Amino acid sequence: MPRRNRSYLPELPYHIVQRGNNKQTCFIEPENYHYYLFLLESSSKRYQASIHSYCLMTNHIHLLATPTTKESISNTMKVVGSRYAQYINKKYKRTGTLWEGRHRSCLVQTDKYFLTCSRYIELNPVTAKMVKQPEEYEWSSYKANALGHSSWLQKHNVYNQLGKNKQQRCKTYRELFDSYITVPERELIEASIHYSQPLAEESFRNRIEKEYEISFGQGKRGRPKSNHNNATG
Repeated sequence: MPRRNRSYLPELPYHIVQRGNNKQTCFIEPENYHYYLFLLESSSKRYQASIHSYCLMTNHIHLLATPTTKESISNTMKVVGSRYAQYINKKYKRTGTLWEGRHRSCLVQTDKYFLTCSRYIELNPVTAKMVKQPEEYEWSSYKANALGHSSWLQKHNVYNQLGKNKQQRCKTYRELFDSYITVPERELIEASIHYSQPLAEESFRNRIEKEYEISFGQGKRGRPKSNHNNATG
C-alpha cells in the first residue's frame, strides 16, 4: 500500500509524535536526551521549523511545531530521526530500526487548541506518573515556557499574547496547569494524532479544506487503543 501523502501547510502549527519500534526504549541515559535535543535544535533551524513545545518520553517524543515551508517538518524529522537512530545503534552496538515507521502529525487549530495541546505535551510525564509536577521532568519544554528558562524554542504568537512581558507570560502559562486536561480534550487530542486528523472544530477544518483545496479524509471517532508504555499520548 502506498504511503499516505504528507501535506504540511506553512505557518500553521502541528502536533507531532514519533514512537519507538515495538514500544522499545529510545532514550536510555541523559546523554541520549541531550543529543536528540541538539539534533532537533540544529535541524529545525536549518529547515525552518519553529519548535514551540516538546517532551521526550522514554519510548516516544511529542512536538508542537510550525513549518515555514511545506517541507520544513518532514525534513527536520527525517534528519533528526535518522541521525539519532544511527547514534543509538553505534553507541549501544545494536542493529535494526529504532522508530515505529514515520512520525504521526495533525494540524492544530491555533486559537482553540494550541495552548491545550502544549499543555497536554508537557503534562505527559505527570499523567504517566513519572513525576508529580511538570517542572520535575527534565526533558520537556515546561521550564522554558512556564519558568522562563533560557531556550532555543521559538514562541508562537498565541503564547506571546499571554502577557506584556516575559514574567507575565510565564505566570499566565503556569496558571493553565492549575487544572488538568479534561477527558474529552484528551480523547480528542489522542484521536487526532492517531488518525492524522486536524485537532480543530469542524468549521475550521472545512475552512482549511476550502482555502487550500485539500481533503483530510474521514477520520474514525473515539479514543484509539493505547499502544505504548510510560505515557498517555
